[in-house]
Formats: sequence, C-alpha cells, structure tokens
Amino acid sequence: MPATTENNQSSFLGRISIRRNQVMSMEGNHDQELEDLELFQKHVGDRFADLLSSTTEDPSSDALLSIGWLRKLLDELLCCEAEFKAVVMMGRDPSQISKPPLDKLLPELLDRVVKSLDVCNAVTLGLDAIRNLQRLAEIAVVALEPRPMGDGQVRRAKKALHSLVTVMVHEDKECGSTKGTERSRSFGRRGGNAGNKDRVRSLSWTMARNWSAAKQIHAMSSNLAAPRGGDLTGLALPLYIMSTALVFVMWTLAAAIPCQERNGLGTHLPFPRQLPWAQPMIGLQEKIAEEWKKKEKKGSVGLLEEMQKMEKVGQLLIEFADSFQFPAENERLDEVRVHVEELADICRKMEEGLEPLQLQIREVFHRLVRTRTEFLHVLDQAGKLSTPTV
Repeated sequence: MPATTENNQSSFLGRISIRRNQVMSMEGNHDQELEDLELFQKHVGDRFADLLSSTTEDPSSDALLSIGWLRKLLDELLCCEAEFKAVVMMGRDPSQISKPPLDKLLPELLDRVVKSLDVCNAVTLGLDAIRNLQRLAEIAVVALEPRPMGDGQVRRAKKALHSLVTVMVHEDKECGSTKGTERSRSFGRRGGNAGNKDRVRSLSWTMARNWSAAKQIHAMSSNLAAPRGGDLTGLALPLYIMSTALVFVMWTLAAAIPCQERNGLGTHLPFPRQLPWAQPMIGLQEKIAEEWKKKEKKGSVGLLEEMQKMEKVGQLLIEFADSFQFPAENERLDEVRVHVEELADICRKMEEGLEPLQLQIREVFHRLVRTRTEFLHVLDQAGKLSTPTV
C-alpha cells in the first residue's frame, strides 16, 4: 500500500475512533456521520481511480490483470474493508445496525461474504494451477537456453510447451465436466498429493462438482441495488459500497485466474453510473470485459497478463520446434533466443509474485471471515437487547 494511502487511512480510522468516544449532541453527531460517509466514498473512489489511471497513464506501472496489479487491487479491498467496519461498526450501539433497512441489507452483505470465500478458495486452486504451468515453461526455458542447440533439447522443450498450451486452451472445458465430488480444500489445508502427470493433465479442482464461478458472481450481484432517497445519507450507503467493491474484486479475480465454470463472466455488473465513487470501478470493468471479448475463447484458462504472454510465446516456440533442423541458422537462433528470454522473464515474475498473491488472498479470506463473525456478534447483541426481560 502506498505511504500516502496508508497515512490517509490511519488518519481516517483514528478520527472515527475519537469521535465515537466523544459525547456529542444528536445534531453534531449526525453532521460528523455525514462527513465520515463523504470521506469513505471519496477514499473508495480515489483508490479505484488510482488502479484505473495506472493502466492508462503510467506505462511503467503494472499492466491491467497482471500479478502486480491484482496485488494492488487486493490491497485496496482490504483498505475499503477496514474503513467500512470503522464507519458502520466502531463504537456504535448494536441496535443501530439492526433497524431497517440494515436488517435486510446486512444479511445480504454477509451472504456475499460467504460466496466470496468460495471464490477465494477457487482462485487459490487456480494459482496452484498456474504454478504447474510455470514449471512447464521453466522446463522449456532450461532446454532451449544452452548453445549449441540439439535435437534432444528441442524435443524436450516441445513436449513441455505442447503440454503447457494444451492445458491453457482446454482446461476450463475439462473443469466443467470434472468428476471430482465435494469441495475439500480451505486455506491452511491441502488436498491429496496427485502425481505431477495428473496435475498437468488436470488442474485438480476440488470445488463441488456443480460449483460455478460465473453463477457465484451473478448470485452476489443479483440483488445489488443502490440506495435511494434518505438512504443515500445513512448506513445503507457504506453497506452498498462495500458490497459493490466485494463483487467487483471477486469478479476480477475469477476473470484473471483459472476458475471452474466461468462462462458468462464477461457480462456487465449492475454498478450505479450516477454515483461518483463508482465511476472508476465501471471504467475498470469495461476494460476487463473488453479484454475478455478480445480473446474470443471463453474457455481460456484466464486473463492474467503473464499467462496471456506465456501462451503467445509458447505458440511461437512450438512453431520453431516443429520446423527445427540441426544445425539451425544463426538468424533463427537469435530470434528464438529473444522468445526464450521473454519466457524466462515471465517465469521470474511468476516465481516472485504468485506466492505473495496467494498470501494476500489468504489474508482477504481470513479478514472476511473475521468481519462476518464480528457483525454476527453485533446482531446477536442487538437481538438480546430487543428481547423483553421476563
């Protein structure tokens, strides 16, 4: 997280903590509530605006849907979640968040949180799959780097590259018909150790047989309705903002990372164009949807920037391997060397970035679990306070 963003968040959270501990008149308290809501909206809008501008205005920054960009996206979600809880929950009487319309909106948000946990699990399995693709690419790099280049090296690279490209092109289709039964993995636990050959042929999904990333995202967004009238200045607004951010981030992760049954993810999500904080989120969604359309292959293994580059370079190296004759011309070898170096660079980025990305998704998972538990506790307290004593 950039230092400025971190400082702004610390200042915001500290201010809310101080205000909630002060004795204020009802009128003064309402004014401060409105100011807190304005700041929360501004911070959310600014964070997603930074993510959008980094894809269009700064060529040196991480590309859209790259590992580095996804890590920034998750940082922003965690910042939004921390400020959301401060605005809605910190120092507040439990009865305030159990009244209409929150008595309906909060359970809906908590249901989205549960669905997000499944998406986090599916995406983590997808990252394991990407690691297997990385290993295949590394085999090809190691085989093609030494000079002089012989038939044996090229055959070894060709075999690895064919496996790599085949898995990337067809894996989603196979995942949709996998015979795996129930979801058997959560953070901190790993499933059975299948052999490497099986992991290459299949990415070893352990989500439920009928689980669908697209259906999960659509279920999260189906009842996502912007507040109106007086609700725009009440606690319904931060609940809606947090729900929208959560749906967008899960949609983005499922689009970028291999997930089970993703057909239909390219459709637009129902975000409110009239609310300023949502504009950069809509801009990002349109860019990602456009990337999805460009591929024209809904069964692709994901829109992750590094994977798209890996597939492109892999195809070029397969073409070289198919036509290879010893001894190869120097000009042809120079051309291949460039592609091999590009593939090696992609592997390095994956080696450096995939584990931190998995750790961030794990943090999001645990943070969402904790947030849900805290809200359930507050609702339980509110229920006890409203129960008449006998």
